[in-house]
Amino acid sequence: MTITISAVILAGGKARRMGGRDKGLQLWYEKPLIQHMIERLQPQLADITINANRNLPDYAKFGFPVFSDELADFQGPLSGMLSGLEKAKTDFVLFTPCDSPFFPKNLLTKFKSALENDRTFVVYASDEERMHPTFCLMSVQLKEKLRLYLAAGERKLLQFIQANGGKAVNFGSAEGLFVNFNTLDDLHKNP
Repeated sequence: MTITISAVILAGGKARRMGGRDKGLQLWYEKPLIQHMIERLQPQLADITINANRNLPDYAKFGFPVFSDELADFQGPLSGMLSGLEKAKTDFVLFTPCDSPFFPKNLLTKFKSALENDRTFVVYASDEERMHPTFCLMSVQLKEKLRLYLAAGERKLLQFIQANGGKAVNFGSAEGLFVNFNTLDDLHKNP
């Protein structure tokens, strides 16, 4: 069975630790972080959309469809994921954050392999240090469960994924890094 997959880059947060600046639009090596993410993701998957809750015209300039959370008040990555699942015309959605430009170039390949082997509705990334659930491949079949989870006031991404049979996919540092930029100072350090 062939599954269809689209991608959503999550850029809809408040970026509190960046002084409220829109994280995906912050420059790193003279390009916005979102552009670095697109360039890393495009060789893996062409069907990309961007989830943003501010500066939508700026995000639209990158040439991909942009959509906002259906739920108001910046309710976290799960809110963007729910909106992404609602809009998807594919079986699965690959989610990434907007601020982690060194993620593995084989992310989708390993995620697809894990899906086929484990026959699950969601897989997510982990490395030697910790889990990285904002990098995940999720079935659109989980959208109703996610809607109910958010309606109950829950916001913990990893908890939702694990409660729905999510499987961790391990990546070694040679494959890529899940380093993200949380502060303006992070943007001025070399990785």
